[in-house]
This record gives sequence, structure tokens and C-alpha cells, in this order.
Amino acid sequence: MTSPRSPRFHGRVAREAACAVPGCREPGEFRAPATQHRSPDGPPPYRYLCLDHVREFNAGYNFFEGMNADQIMAAQSPTAGWETESRAFRAAGSADLPPRWADFKDPMEALGARFRQRMDEARREAADPRFNREEHRALALMGLSPEADRAALRRRYSELVRKYHPDRNGGDRSFEARLGEVVAAYQLLRKTKAFA
Repeated sequence: MTSPRSPRFHGRVAREAACAVPGCREPGEFRAPATQHRSPDGPPPYRYLCLDHVREFNAGYNFFEGMNADQIMAAQSPTAGWETESRAFRAAGSADLPPRWADFKDPMEALGARFRQRMDEARREAADPRFNREEHRALALMGLSPEADRAALRRRYSELVRKYHPDRNGGDRSFEARLGEVVAAYQLLRKTKAFA
């Protein structure tokens, strides 16, 4: 068995060790699982095979083995895997969160929702150029309109601190991240010309 050493094959790893199949002297350049069953503890142990033996291995591999017809249809769906929610990158209640993937059946709908969110931000900026994008986000987080004055900003800040601070809300520490965002938004807005 001889195989040309072309880099055009996906997954080829240049190695000097021989193929794992007994009696084969070709270099083992392609990684394949040592066993057919999947382990819940992580990836299975691997072995390295030559091109001919990895082709044999791949020809006998059946991803759908053990699945019924409904499970096969679900696995072949173009949106398979999008149903589960990915982990959050920001604390709950954070301003300007992108749409959750789990809220959409079609990933293109989620991308469109994010685009619409960005367009709304751009419209707000164009409607009131006194504030930049960060200041508009801070206003949205505080729940204030761009027409609010300094007194309204202070009042709203006091309300939100009373609502989110653990000393004021019965010791509930689940809103600490939100409190930090409120403080940062207030510090940003109080320095803007509109609230001077």
C-alpha cells in the first residue's frame, strides 16, 4: 500500500510513526478514534492511520447508528444545535444584550434581530446627536429619555441604587453586577454636556 504524500488531504499530520494497523508500514498521518463508541467523559483515545486505512475506517463509520428516524431527521436539520442556549457572556439584566439564540428557530432570524437592534441605536444617535452611542446605551440602562434633566438623572440614579444595592434590598446580592452598570452609567452621564 503506497500513498502519495500530498498536503491536499484535510487532517494530514506529518509524522514518522507507522500506521496503527498491524503489518502496515505506511506512515500514520491521519487521526482516527481507537474505538467506535463515544465516551461521556470527553474525546476517545486516538490512533494514527495511513491514508488507505483511514479511508477504510471512514467508509465503515455511521454517525446515525443507533438513532431512530425522528432522531436522524432532527440531526440533519439545518438548524440542529441552535436550539440550546449558549452560556451568557454578561450578567443577567445587562444593557444592550444581543438576542439569545434559544429564542429563535432559525439562526438568520437571530442575526436579523441583532441588526435591527443596531439600526435602532443608530436612529437614536441620529435623532439626538448630543449623545454618543455609549451615552445612549447609558440612558437606556437608566430608563431615561434624552430630554431628562440633571435632577431627573439624580432621582433615577437614587431609585436604582435603592433597588439594586444589597444594603437597601434586603441583602439580595444577585443584582450587584446590575448595580455596577448603573453606577458606571451615572458616572458617564453626569459628565456629559447635556446634564451639566
